[in-house]
Parts: sequence; C-alpha cells; structure tokens
Amino acid sequence: MTPQTIAVIPGDGIGHEVIDAARTVLDAVCAQHDIELSYTEFDWSCRRFEREGAMMPPDGIDTLRGFDAILLGAVGWPGVPDHVSLWGLLIPIRRAFRQYVNLRPIRVFDGVQSPLRGAENVDFVVVRENVEGEYSEVGGRVNRGFPDEMAVQESIFTRVGVSRIADFAFELAASRRGYLTSATKSNGIVHTLPFWDEVVAERAARHPDVRWDSEHIDALAAKFVLQPERFDVVVGSNLFGDILSDLAAAVAGSIGIAPSANLDPTREFPSMFEPVHGSAPDIAGTGVANPVGAVWSAALMLGHLGHPEAAADVLAAMEATLAKPETRTADLGGTASTSEVTEALVARLR
Repeated sequence: MTPQTIAVIPGDGIGHEVIDAARTVLDAVCAQHDIELSYTEFDWSCRRFEREGAMMPPDGIDTLRGFDAILLGAVGWPGVPDHVSLWGLLIPIRRAFRQYVNLRPIRVFDGVQSPLRGAENVDFVVVRENVEGEYSEVGGRVNRGFPDEMAVQESIFTRVGVSRIADFAFELAASRRGYLTSATKSNGIVHTLPFWDEVVAERAARHPDVRWDSEHIDALAAKFVLQPERFDVVVGSNLFGDILSDLAAAVAGSIGIAPSANLDPTREFPSMFEPVHGSAPDIAGTGVANPVGAVWSAALMLGHLGHPEAAADVLAAMEATLAKPETRTADLGGTASTSEVTEALVARLR
C-alpha cells in the first residue's frame, strides 16, 4: 500500500502542541484501520518570517502541490501583523489550490456546556465560500498620510464561484437533514448580495429535495443565538461565513473544539485541514491547549482521504472524552492537560 502523503505545518504558538496531539491520534486510528500516512513537516510560520522575511519560501506552493492533504496548526505571533501572516501563508494556499469550500461543522457535545439554554441538540454545518467575495485583493489606498487618505476594497462575486459553493451546500444538505439556509444582506448591499440571492435560487431549482430559505445576516446572527437547533446547513459568502462560523463555535461551547476543512472538491489539488482557533501565544508551552479542534480537523482529513470509518472512530473517541471532566481541558470546565486529553483519545481508539 502506498502511503498517503500529508504536509504538516504546525505554525505558531499552540499550533505545535495541537498538531502533535492530532498526529498521535492519527497514528492510533491508522494502526487500527491499516491506513498508512506519510508526514513531511515544514517550519513555515511567523518565526520564519522574523528570520527570513517570508512566511514560506518562494516555491512553497509548488512544494505542497504533490501532497494528498495539508494539516495546519495555527498562524500568528506578536510583532507580525495578522494580514502579513495570513496573506503570506494561509490565503495563498487556499487560493492556489482552489480550496473554494471552507467547511465548519458545529456540534454541542455531551459534557460541553453551551452558553445558551436549551442548546443540547445543536448539530449543523457552516459552508463558507473561501476564495472570493469580500476577501478579494482588488483595491488600494491613495493619498497616504494626508487628511484625504482613502482606502478602497472591492468585493468580487462570480457566477462560477457562487454556483459551485451553492451546489456543494445543497448536496451536503441533501445528505443530512435536507434543509439549507443562505446568508445574505440584499436589502442593504445593492449589487453583490442580490446577485448571490439570484444564483442561489437558480441552483436551488436543481435540488428540489432540499428545503431552503434565505436570511439577512443580522437576523441570522440573532437566530444562531436564539434558535441554533433549527439549522442544518448554512451557506454564506467569505465574510459572512467567517463571522457566522466563529459565532457558531462559541454557541457550541468553545472555539477550542472547532475544526475546519479547506476543500477543493474536484480533488485536483490538496485540501487543507486546520482548527479554527488561533495560535494563543498567552498559553503556548503551558500544556493546557485544547487539542480537540485539531483532532476533529484530522478526522475531517481522514474522511476526505477516503477513510470514513476511521474518521467516525476519532469522532466517537472525542465524544467519549468530552463527556468527562477528567478528560476535558480547562476551557471546557475540565481538569486535563493537552497530553492527558491526547492519551485518553488514544486509549479509546485502542
């Protein structure tokens, strides 16, 4: 059997700790399922930027191109502006490899206390358009340093881009509970969001088995808090999906358990898997980082690589360990360290 190749980028801060945990869990579940993974680790990070002036080398994208998947820890460190770290590593990877789907599952697990009353049955997925929309590179600044300085940022919505993310979301909803919600703001944003609505409605006609509706982003954010259990699949633009998925992670009890997958559904290019949390410099090296977001991301990677049974086993081990305070980290009201959570996950898998 030829091993599937994984590029590992631990990144900064707790990225190293949670990626070590995820790899330990992957080793355990792969041994149970006779899966072979081969890892190559890269030191691309803010620390590299400080040393060499770039987050990754000029041939970084070409280096990653031949891998089956990419596992990323976290990026960010004091002294390096966030737009430098993101546009120097994460965003170029997403765009070069046409990872137009950002997939973020949201669940309230037994033993994890949501800050909301009655949120025990929350189980939905945010599907975020990942390569265009509000996060375009089109724009600029003029008259720098003068009183009339101006910044212009253009949103780019293409028919191809909106169609393919809508199709992915409708197909995912058809495989779940058959309900999709589209995030919009077409009452206030006069060009791009009415266009989004029109294209989503066109694609909906191709998926008559899925019930769907459209919600303005402000009302939708309120309903995430007031009625989170009603949602199944939520699809949104790059900006709306980004904000909604972080809000949803908070509804689920902690951003520390939130995973994400940056997918190229065509599989022409490698997809990338990363926890939603940041590098958390304030707790880096203290042994208290929650590894579950990285472990869940690794489970998503297993599913994408064609190992759904192994992915399901990792998810079951997560459910079991999250249910007990002695195998939860402090951010979830538990008492366990990063290594103790990892050991408990491995024990469940074995």
